Amino acid sequence: MFFFKGATETKIDEKNRFVLPQQMRYGFVEHGELTFTIGLGLGGCLTVYKSSDVDGIARRFQKRQHDARYRKFFTLFFSTLHPSSCDKLGRVVIPSVLKKAAQIKSEIVVAGVLNKVEIWPKETYSLDLEGFLKGQDVGLSKMMEEAFLILDEGEEDRVDLTPEQQAEYQNI
Repeated sequence: MFFFKGATETKIDEKNRFVLPQQMRYGFVEHGELTFTIGLGLGGCLTVYKSSDVDGIARRFQKRQHDARYRKFFTLFFSTLHPSSCDKLGRVVIPSVLKKAAQIKSEIVVAGVLNKVEIWPKETYSLDLEGFLKGQDVGLSKMMEEAFLILDEGEEDRVDLTPEQQAEYQNI
């Protein structure tokens, strides 16, 4: 089973390009082609999705496209998706609108996260990691504990988060 993992620090060049690590590039190859989609992610990062995953997301969201409570989210999410690929050197261009939205300056962390890759401003990623390692982020520690408990659960034992818990975790 393939999943994205690991993190790499890199720099953005003057043309808004960075080198996608080779092991991550392999994970985006589908039907013999290296393509993917970059868009806004949760918590202030950018997210790089497999093309097939974006197709699946669109199919599932399409059922709710006329639901007024999701209108603004759908507009922002889908209008900021940018199909992309790498050049021969493995470089990827970050669209200016996404670079600005994620407040990326010159250094980033490219992090593998299961079925996607996240692009974080280095400062943000480093602060989050440092706070977690020093035990300063109690909410994240609690979330980690709960996430590992999922491994012990059967699908029938799964507990969904209450709206209050979802809101709390969105703020973390």
